[in-house]
Amino acid sequence: MQVDKTTLADLSIFHSEEEQSVFHHLNQTQTNGGRECLRRLLANPLESLEEITDTQRTLQELIEVSAQWPITITNGTIMVIERFYESQVNPMPSHPNAVNSIFYKLLNSQDYSLVRYTVEHAIDFSKGLQAIVSLLQERKLSRILASLIARINMLISKNTVQQLLNEDKKAMGPAAVLFYGNFIRDHFKNQFFELIEIYDRLDAYLSIANATRQYGFIFPDISNSNEPFIDGKGVYHMLLENPVAYDVELKVDRNFLFLTGANMAGKSTFIKAVGTAVYLAHLGFGVPAKQMRLSFFHGLLSNIQVVDNIIKGESFFFNEVQRIKKTIEKISDGHNWLILIDELFKGTNQQDAVKCSLAVIEGLRKMKNGLFVLSTHLYEIGHELKIHPNIQFHYFETSVQDDQLLFSYQLKEGISNDRLGYLILKKEGVVDLLDKL
Repeated sequence: MQVDKTTLADLSIFHSEEEQSVFHHLNQTQTNGGRECLRRLLANPLESLEEITDTQRTLQELIEVSAQWPITITNGTIMVIERFYESQVNPMPSHPNAVNSIFYKLLNSQDYSLVRYTVEHAIDFSKGLQAIVSLLQERKLSRILASLIARINMLISKNTVQQLLNEDKKAMGPAAVLFYGNFIRDHFKNQFFELIEIYDRLDAYLSIANATRQYGFIFPDISNSNEPFIDGKGVYHMLLENPVAYDVELKVDRNFLFLTGANMAGKSTFIKAVGTAVYLAHLGFGVPAKQMRLSFFHGLLSNIQVVDNIIKGESFFFNEVQRIKKTIEKISDGHNWLILIDELFKGTNQQDAVKCSLAVIEGLRKMKNGLFVLSTHLYEIGHELKIHPNIQFHYFETSVQDDQLLFSYQLKEGISNDRLGYLILKKEGVVDLLDKL
């Protein structure tokens, strides 16, 4: 699936305030490397249904064994091993024995302490990997897990590593410490870094698996349909503490959703909930929904938080136009696309916005390879669009009681004509402040 930085930002996959991001919500990694691996996984949707299915299997298998996952490997353990290779240590005896190892310990006490500390952590790391292999190797694994486990098994099968695994780290004498120190530093460096990288990947996948179980996400059913479709039940926005769930159905003969409603009624939340669920599905992850079926999408593009560019002298409206132009160019390739647009052409006057919006909607709705969700305050254009059977109209209801706004956040069929901007201005005390000037 193709996606760009604008869409990742619009969907809050990553956010400058990390706690407001999908990444933060899913991050249960235990290591620095696992965290960065998770970041890469989130930034790169998969390119085929086969990859998606295999990732789903990987996460399902890790969910099943997560309670038995070994905890001997910590971020501290990995950091000790990595920093050992960066440390300046006086040369150790190439063939340590009872005599020269004692002399090394006496004459290089700090270096010896570092070597021993590293060897002890290397034992913990190797035993943790061996425990993971034992946990998974008898199972029928996904291609991802099978490849990782096979590689771990191959690397730790080396004779010296097997000796290391059988050591009692507290009972090791100086000669054994220096023997393993030499081995780790001079003969197993590349292999240790590869094993760390493998564990980082396992840590990232386990993080997603744990989050999937914790939040009750489901794995969607994705098909290689030539016609795009989304059939979601109970889809909700994962970043909200008390989210409202929605049902959404888009298909080739009903491929355009025209969404209206007052400010704060829930339009943007709905759009982002749908976009996030589809995006996570194309990572092979679980999605926040009760049920979900969808086609494989070649790309996902959004037009939610367009901004002006003072440096380039580009106005808000100009960038809106450029974003729409690039969207049309991309989705003209005949592949399946999902397009999300929130408040189209809000950077110009209402008359222009109406004319431009009608032109864009009239064009986009004819593209059978795309699904479109568009929200707008320009409810009046909806009546002109009702002649098109492939456009479905939904709105978020708002009511007023004792000058208080009441939001149900329920998606209803039809077109809203709520105009509540002035009421919000009054409710927040702005009108009173202005009267006192």
